[in-house]
Amino acid sequence: MKPSIITLAIILIAAFANAQPAPVKVDEGLLQGTFENGLTVYKGVPFAAPPVGKWRWRPPQPAEKWTGVRQADKFAPEPMQGGNPISGKSEDCLYLNVWTPAASPHARIPVLVWIYGGGFNAGGTAEPWIDGAKLAKKGVVMVSIAYRVGQLGFLAHPELSAESPYHVSGNYGLLDMIAALKWIRENIAAFGGDPGKVTISGESAGAIAVSMLCASPLAKGLFQGAISESGGSFGPTRTITFPGENMKPLHDAEAAGEAYVKAAGFPSIDSLRKIDADKLPPVHGLAWPIVDGWVIRDDQYKLYAAGKYNETPILVGYNSDEGASFSPPKTPADYITAVHARYGKFADTLIKAYPAGEGAVAKTARDLTRDAAFGWHTWAWATLQAKRGRSKVFYYYFDQHPDYPAGSPHAGYGSPHAEEVSYVFGTLDTSNPKTSKTDLDISDAMGTYWTNFAKYGDPNGPGEPRWPAFSPAHQAVMYFAQTPHTGPVPGAASLKVLDAYFRWRRSSEN
Repeated sequence: MKPSIITLAIILIAAFANAQPAPVKVDEGLLQGTFENGLTVYKGVPFAAPPVGKWRWRPPQPAEKWTGVRQADKFAPEPMQGGNPISGKSEDCLYLNVWTPAASPHARIPVLVWIYGGGFNAGGTAEPWIDGAKLAKKGVVMVSIAYRVGQLGFLAHPELSAESPYHVSGNYGLLDMIAALKWIRENIAAFGGDPGKVTISGESAGAIAVSMLCASPLAKGLFQGAISESGGSFGPTRTITFPGENMKPLHDAEAAGEAYVKAAGFPSIDSLRKIDADKLPPVHGLAWPIVDGWVIRDDQYKLYAAGKYNETPILVGYNSDEGASFSPPKTPADYITAVHARYGKFADTLIKAYPAGEGAVAKTARDLTRDAAFGWHTWAWATLQAKRGRSKVFYYYFDQHPDYPAGSPHAGYGSPHAEEVSYVFGTLDTSNPKTSKTDLDISDAMGTYWTNFAKYGDPNGPGEPRWPAFSPAHQAVMYFAQTPHTGPVPGAASLKVLDAYFRWRRSSEN
């Protein structure tokens, strides 16, 4: 009996559903990916050896080779998360994921790498709002990379420094990122990517890391473009840190590490290496990268002012109401007290530049938190590079949000921290059930600008409003607010007051 047309159709559909791409050859062995919606996807690809046992609190080691074909069809466990108490997934966490539109390993498609945020104490690559499919379909090979966070990623200690040939410790999470970029350089061509056209990107801690990689000699030549969403690390080092002034010098970080080990009741780092990761004592305060003289040579502002950075085109920006996400003061009096506690002799000048309001705390007060942690760093980065560098700078301001009515709990609020991420990735359905047409239009425009930048070092291309490059003489900013349109630097006068504060912090008075 001949099979019916319906039976043949069922057989063909089943065969297509079970089809797999041919395995790809990377340095460690063969990888088996999957077909997903017109892309080839590889998840849970090891780029370094598991940082466990004797490799805890050491630089990442080369990934282990395997025999046969390794399945790359599911995300690897997320890194152990920092916090109090420590929680999370697995210490064995150094994996990356690839979404590629390439039909051939000879395609040489530009590569866009994502580095997650989470305050260097949390994060992972499996969240649905950072799915790389939509961006890959716009013509890039999309890669998301993992790195160690919390005390596993950033603990400094004299014993750890003594183990290092460079006499440093603490920046293991950044070294993970550098190891991932080296792996991408050596292997991304197997996925149809161009190892000579790599753009790094990230949000929050991921964006801060992007700026650090731009200034690190260890990352030189590993990427050709950089995108920072709400990030930058241009504040001076401080023993007691604040948002935007998070960086400690090595000796202060080592002292904090000694106090951590002593408070935990352990006699040495070796004794801490022998316990399970989920039994590690919590760290008091945030773990953070440090100025160690090796990965991060110096105060990043000074490095940029001296031209000592890895110059590439940059696309940088932040959101309109970042301060709403970081414990904003409940009353104007609370705000004034907090400003005096942090900013010392500059407090009254900053309160005038960022007024508190009356009755309810005004957005201008939240804007001081926004600018101290994100806005000034973006502005300083853009300004320093535009003055000294040869590569183009593109600056944005994300202010896409509903028009909240008067009397609403959200009246007067803008776009909070991390709001733009799902717009860039085209994953609004995972985070915003009330998506409007303008949301979708902004999302599509941002995805196009971001992928154009990865392709050309310039976000401009057919179909979108022109985005002018930022320069000291023409400080143009792309606003994402109902439509993409250009405007001036937001709060430029207030940023200059904050700039004077940061100059004072670097002065001999401190």
